[in-house]
Amino acid sequence: MTFEPGARTNWHTPPLGQTLIVTAGCGWTQCEGEERVEIRAGDVIWSNHKHWHGATTTTAMTHIAVQEALDGKPVEWLEPVPDKQYLGEKS
Repeated sequence: MTFEPGARTNWHTPPLGQTLIVTAGCGWTQCEGEERVEIRAGDVIWSNHKHWHGATTTTAMTHIAVQEALDGKPVEWLEPVPDKQYLGEKS
């Protein structure tokens, strides 16, 4: 999946965890209650927490997402990530 600059997922929770394999570009990810972190091609990230991920404002990011489904549902999609939070600005 490729995220163009400025694109990101909504907050979401994978019921059995999710592995992201970044294959190109640069992006950001953030777990709820933690700081936003940069991710780059070659990074492998695992999460079983509420989180989001996407491209930076200037660089596309491509990743492979691997997760199992629980009762036929691989992800619980939640609310959008506000621009201020996406940009790493403090409340």
